[in-house]
Amino acid sequence: MTHIIVVGNEKGGAGKSTMSMHIATALARMGHKIGALDIDMRQKTFARYLENRLTFCIKEEVELATPDYRDLPDIAEADIPEGENSFDYRLSMAVEGFDSSFDFILIDCPGSHTRLSQVAHALADTLVTPMNDSYIDFDLLARVNPETNAILGPSVYSEMVWNARQLRSKAGLKPIEWVVLRNRLGAQNMHNKKKIGEAMENLSKRIGFRLAPGFSERVIFRELFPRGLTLLDLKDIGVKNSLNISNVAARQELRDLIKSLNLPNVDVTF
Repeated sequence: MTHIIVVGNEKGGAGKSTMSMHIATALARMGHKIGALDIDMRQKTFARYLENRLTFCIKEEVELATPDYRDLPDIAEADIPEGENSFDYRLSMAVEGFDSSFDFILIDCPGSHTRLSQVAHALADTLVTPMNDSYIDFDLLARVNPETNAILGPSVYSEMVWNARQLRSKAGLKPIEWVVLRNRLGAQNMHNKKKIGEAMENLSKRIGFRLAPGFSERVIFRELFPRGLTLLDLKDIGVKNSLNISNVAARQELRDLIKSLNLPNVDVTF
């Protein structure tokens, strides 16, 4: 069975598209066949990232492992079954368009609450939620007492994931493996990082997700997008200073991330 990875968070700026690109291309480099969908119908950052990659490969005459990206199919209203939501149907057709030879399908969601995002979460075998290390992002998962740091209850995004889990359970599908990544960690403000870390640990036990490290805040990520490159491509294309200390540390973060996802039949070899 093709394993579906959904990268989702209802807040923009958490690094979803960067995370999607690095997960998808890392799996492709390890020899897995990867399908890719971007359901952010307005910004399409993940789709643009992959488009930049193909443009770079053509221009530089190089071959880089790349997921098979596809847009949601355009379907005439008359062809949509009666009672079926058009967004649901288009996403279902897109997923079914990847045949059983695909090992993984990665779906990048928008940073907002949409019908497509709701449906995608219910399709997830593995849900990856990057979040910045701040109480603004944490508020999407849970409400917290500002004085005691105690969890008061789940918030809007956690409730959406719970609904997706309920839908999968009713359909007889296996539970979602939910992994929350503390992303864009900075070197400063250690007190705040500790408080958020403690709150995240408490919440993970309460609402059922695994906590894993994401990426630190690094300039290199902003430089990669225009050429469609990832951390793992730097050495292959001979980028100057590709093996400086920061980039080596970033590659290790990516290696740790892929391991932490615990995806089926994935042996991290890079």
